[in-house]
Amino acid sequence: MAEDPVTNQPLTDRETGGLLLVHAHPDDETITTGGTIAHYRRLGVPVTVVTCTLGEEGEVIGDRWAQLISAEADQLGGYRVAELTAALAALDAGEPYFLGGAGHWRDSGMAGTPTAANPRAFVNSGQAAVDALVEVILTLRPRVVVTYDPRGGYGHPDHIRANEITTAAVAAAAGRGWDTPKFYWTVTDGDLLRQHTAALARRTVDALPGALPAGWRLPTEPELAFLAGAPATTAVDVSDVLAAKRAALRAHATQVTVAETGREFALSNNIALPVLPVEHFVLVKGERGPDGAHGLEADLFAGLR
Repeated sequence: MAEDPVTNQPLTDRETGGLLLVHAHPDDETITTGGTIAHYRRLGVPVTVVTCTLGEEGEVIGDRWAQLISAEADQLGGYRVAELTAALAALDAGEPYFLGGAGHWRDSGMAGTPTAANPRAFVNSGQAAVDALVEVILTLRPRVVVTYDPRGGYGHPDHIRANEITTAAVAAAAGRGWDTPKFYWTVTDGDLLRQHTAALARRTVDALPGALPAGWRLPTEPELAFLAGAPATTAVDVSDVLAAKRAALRAHATQVTVAETGREFALSNNIALPVLPVEHFVLVKGERGPDGAHGLEADLFAGLR
């Protein structure tokens, strides 16, 4: 029986039939799907976030925890467990669940870096990671599963690997007794991203309240990470839970800085990104529900309730 490596409680203690999200590192769950997690928890839907690594190769914002990085003390992963725990609490999403157990697979680092050669790197997880996720799916029997698109959002090797293992695990679980009704990719809508980025640019140029924080810069067009060629099918309005998402973003303080206004956040590169009021998805398995206010399916569970 699969157990939660943090609480040492059987996964069967968690409610079944809900939402399962598969993410690569601590903070990914909040940046891409934090509003969706909080939204469905507010509706009482069971939510489990599976995190595949501890994010050991992440950069650190500021000096206080800078020596935790892999090139120094190599203690960042353990610290990020605490950040993830706080972020999930802010989203009302329970305790973390690490695929294979906390620390089983290691952050592979950015594309082209030597850290991918580590045998424990998540990119080298092979069939074992698929098998571990199949057991989670068979135990929790989620009605909806979410992970990244095949490009991994912005191309991170661990995001791409998360897509690969989730796609394979959903298919394998179907052959073993649980055919997940709906499977989605989390994506960013390019038009919405540009709209909010342009609004920030106007506030900055006109020196209006909510202008670009000191030391931050606007993204260039190539730095806007969105999935081209596969338009979103689903738009979840998360405007009523943005306070929870902002709190979760702030919990990941080694990785994320949130502007004082709460409208934008930045990673260690100080590139301003908007906290969007709508989170988008692409349905890749299952029947699409009716269109909502945004002209897209408005509910990941549409047709299943």
